[in-house]
Amino acid sequence: MDDAAAAPRGERPADVPGRGAGKRPDAEGPRTARSAARIEDALAEPVVAAVQDIGGYGGLVYLRSRDRRSLVLCVAAGVPRSLLRTWWRVPVGGALPMSEAYRRNESLWLPDERATMLRFPQFTAALPYAFGSAFHPVHVDGEPVGVLSVLRSAAGEPPAERVVRAALHDAGRDMEERLTEFARRMPGREGADAVTYGIDYDDQPVSVKLPAPSLGAVSVGMIEWDLDSDRWSGDDDALSLLGVAREEFGGTTAEVEDRVSPDDLYELRAGRREAADTGQIRGRHFRVLDEAGDDGRIRYRPVELWGHVVQAEGTARLLVGALVDAVGGTTAAEAAERLPDGVFSLDQDGRVVYANHRCQELLGYDLEHMLGHYPWEVLTWLRDPAYEDRYRAAMLSQEPVSYLVQDPDGVWLGFVLYPGVHGLTGRVFRTSAPAGAEPGRFLTPVGGNATAPEPVATARAGALYHVVQMASVLTEAVTVRDVCLAVAEQLLPAFGAQEIALYTIRDSRMHLLWESGYPEHFLDGFEGVPLNANLPGVHALTTRLPLFFESPEALVTAYPQLLLDPMSAWAFLPLIASGHPVGSCILGWSTPHRFTPEERTALTALGGLTAQAMERARLYDAESAVARGLQEGLLPHRLPAIDGLLTTGRYLPGTQGMAIGGDWYDVIRTGRGVALVIGDVEGHSVGAAAVMGQLRSAVHAFAASGRPPQEVITHTNRLLAELETDVFATCCYMELDPVTGRVLAVRAGHPPPLLRHPDGHTESLDLPGGVLLGVQPEAVYPVTELTLAPGSVLALYTDGLVEVPGGDIETDIEVIRRCLARSRADSVEELADRLVRTARRTEDRPDDVALLLTAYDRRPGP
Repeated sequence: MDDAAAAPRGERPADVPGRGAGKRPDAEGPRTARSAARIEDALAEPVVAAVQDIGGYGGLVYLRSRDRRSLVLCVAAGVPRSLLRTWWRVPVGGALPMSEAYRRNESLWLPDERATMLRFPQFTAALPYAFGSAFHPVHVDGEPVGVLSVLRSAAGEPPAERVVRAALHDAGRDMEERLTEFARRMPGREGADAVTYGIDYDDQPVSVKLPAPSLGAVSVGMIEWDLDSDRWSGDDDALSLLGVAREEFGGTTAEVEDRVSPDDLYELRAGRREAADTGQIRGRHFRVLDEAGDDGRIRYRPVELWGHVVQAEGTARLLVGALVDAVGGTTAAEAAERLPDGVFSLDQDGRVVYANHRCQELLGYDLEHMLGHYPWEVLTWLRDPAYEDRYRAAMLSQEPVSYLVQDPDGVWLGFVLYPGVHGLTGRVFRTSAPAGAEPGRFLTPVGGNATAPEPVATARAGALYHVVQMASVLTEAVTVRDVCLAVAEQLLPAFGAQEIALYTIRDSRMHLLWESGYPEHFLDGFEGVPLNANLPGVHALTTRLPLFFESPEALVTAYPQLLLDPMSAWAFLPLIASGHPVGSCILGWSTPHRFTPEERTALTALGGLTAQAMERARLYDAESAVARGLQEGLLPHRLPAIDGLLTTGRYLPGTQGMAIGGDWYDVIRTGRGVALVIGDVEGHSVGAAAVMGQLRSAVHAFAASGRPPQEVITHTNRLLAELETDVFATCCYMELDPVTGRVLAVRAGHPPPLLRHPDGHTESLDLPGGVLLGVQPEAVYPVTELTLAPGSVLALYTDGLVEVPGGDIETDIEVIRRCLARSRADSVEELADRLVRTARRTEDRPDDVALLLTAYDRRPGP
């Protein structure tokens, strides 16, 4: 499928290779009229149906990007695109509900903001509004290709979860059928399996309106539209509504589409299909550019299109109809004029479509100057981002919002916003400010029953949101690799970049830490460059000023000797932490990119966050290396070879923090055979590791001296009590005679070992035991005798292998027992690896793991 056929038109580059939509969301370019099938056609009706079935006010469909790093918003129904600009593209690996639904391939139902906060605090920090949401993976031939989301007001009783899931399931199944058919009809793909070439998307989102009653018309213009040749003609009124002069109008559909808001192109195209299929168009709403005024701002006028198809000369199909002005009906306007308060209406995008005379008086602006504009753009005293945020809070919560504003004359005005799925109606009135009132403060509407929701944080979604998002993500990054991965996963999708390189300083030279997207070996020539090199990445660091180049020409002019990669725009960000240079971050864009002031500020701030996290991670890595060295020094480097036995050990540090632990294992020759030992000192610290080293040495000495098992544990217990360390330990000691298979076992508060018999039957050995080591100096530890048959396997382990926080240890032991019973590994090494993998796959365990696995291989003589 080529890009022209796959993607919505408007704000797009001229040529981008690849399948799917394939265009950058913020690029601009000419529109062309095409009637080919589009991917949004397969999604629009199911998402609208899902919104209606769940009782929501908006629906979204994300599809995976071509590089599979991002989910890209394809269709937005009932929610204006401007509210979701930050969320047009999100990372697949992000801590976001749509990303998790896609990764896990399962539905999510978050009935209100509290449920969202518990599961996705980063998402709530960016959208701190009261609303519920549901997410469902979208499939093609069984493969997840995107996510359907439905937004719903959190007010009132939420629908039952089964109702939500049933609606999502039905919509998802409908989408899968439509997408599969769409993919198989792509040019050159007939008969192919859709999954073989996939469904992907890299363009702007397409807005789809929820069903709404038509509005009354103010003025009418007549049009004729040849559906076969895509030629237009209209009378003076129609051309006036379109904002074009007759002598400048060439009569093409492309010219008409150039006048239509990008958010409403779908409505015009859907009208054409409606006319072709049914022979008529009934009240299609869209907005057209209105050139009135000389302030240079973009403004739109709402219109409706009505008409029916007639058969012209030959077989041509001609749509004859009317283009009507929908700037508000006269009846509604007359009613609003009788009210004592100011009344205004904003379209779904937040632009003014109506204001009564009282509102114009209170605001000091006439309707003609406000029409088609955002109010916070026209009225300078409303330009505080807090006021725009109130609109966002109303639209996303679908609940009334009220607040105070002080106009330039010092008059306090109360605003109340009443949102709906098709726009917003507002009241404005003079009021007396309560004591301590501040502009933007929320209030309860005067003289009305509507109650505003609780105050929400003053926040403005945009490039600066990514600073908050990055800060949240970096708090969870521990190692330098974690930081690099987090930065790459966040920055590339957030800003639409394709390349990233992270450099650090070492010995006054720049060294590469991480790269993604660069041609193979391209960065080799930059490795180890000194800090006086004439390179933009070095200059950004040494001058501590970010460098932005919006085209290859700009970069070549500044650095004529620089070898360029295949990118077209770059950002070179200094990484400075606490006043000290740490390194550089380099981002590359595949097409020319304009860096807005907000984006430059955000990227600079993100460089600072990255530097702080990098410094913290480097310190962690250094200290962790020392800790690991100490831990490894206290464990046996090699287990002794014993005739008749195959033994192996595993030690895995915990997954949380860098503190070392007290788990250990050992195999010791004794005068009667061999001792198999495993133990665990409580705690995760250098102190715990030191006690572990002392205990291991003591057990080794007592066992090698020929003491029986009970005395080994008794003496070790007494020694730990005398050390006065305030820590306790567990231990399991088993002395095995390799000739006879006879075992003497002692257990001190330790998990029971597992024994797999030659026939595969596996059991947990419930050995009688004593208290933990170090608790009672005179404690007695019973000895249990058993005999191993040749071919038996004995597994000794610490609780980190089986214990899950909040879980039942007996259940967790059973998981490992079944794994040991089913496994038929060819060696104890493979078997040990399988047991560890099973435990780690079951849960990300924060505790250390020690495992000692012994196979008794002695065969009886003749």
